[in-house]
Amino acid sequence: MHYEGMVIRPPSEADSILLQVTVGCSHNKCTFCGTYKGERFKIKPDEQIMADIAYAAKHLTYARRLFICDGDALIVPQKRLVKILTEINRQLPWLDRISVYANTKGIKMKSMAELEQLRDMGLKLAYLGLETGDDATLKNIKKGAPSETMVEMGKKIRAAGIKLSITVLLGIAGRDRSAVHAAETGRVLSAIDPEFVGALSLMLIPGTALHDEYEAGTFEMVGSSEMLRELRIMIEHTHMTNGLFHANHASNYLPIRAKMPEDKEKTLQRIDQALSGNIKLKPEFMRAL
Repeated sequence: MHYEGMVIRPPSEADSILLQVTVGCSHNKCTFCGTYKGERFKIKPDEQIMADIAYAAKHLTYARRLFICDGDALIVPQKRLVKILTEINRQLPWLDRISVYANTKGIKMKSMAELEQLRDMGLKLAYLGLETGDDATLKNIKKGAPSETMVEMGKKIRAAGIKLSITVLLGIAGRDRSAVHAAETGRVLSAIDPEFVGALSLMLIPGTALHDEYEAGTFEMVGSSEMLRELRIMIEHTHMTNGLFHANHASNYLPIRAKMPEDKEKTLQRIDQALSGNIKLKPEFMRAL
């Protein structure tokens, strides 16, 4: 397999074939993210992509899932994406799922008919980085879209029959807007009603704009208890009809896995126990990105 630059994937894709179709991220402006800094976005040549598919078909026959990398491969023009999916289906017919990172720009560029075509070709799951539902924070972190667009595009991809996993980021609003960020994120998650939510906890990365703000004293980092309070407010304001809310990433202080809505009250009680000191939190040295 041919990989360039920094290749990342969601934790749930740990056992998946990683097919790198794009290098980097077409947006690449988020203040908290250092993954693709200094990396120019591009779509890889078809010849290289097809060679990787052929390699996977020969050597990775044990894998049942395939994840299309990098940051926002959904932005690839429809004709090329269809060609790639056609070859995946031809050479790896045993796959149970194909998934991809998505952003609002990539979803917006696809018509409903095009998204449905991708679904019919095996694209079953998209990962969308919401981070926050608070418009002021979305603007501050240069996410590139307001909450209204996040809701619209989230609903669009779900309406096409593609399952949606949304990532949110505890601590991203800093201390001043912590509670607002949590409540507004719950509002947006409720409006989209995705199948999956994954809550991560902010870890500042040297070299990013947000880290520079922290060093300059213009961004105030919240502590572990404040992040837990954010998580509690967020879950309290999140109304999912049938989904999973995860907060079991390596960055989190308290592992949470809640089937919504039935586990909601039990999960809030668990957070309350942790806040009162009855459940130990993950020590700082064990947290990781």
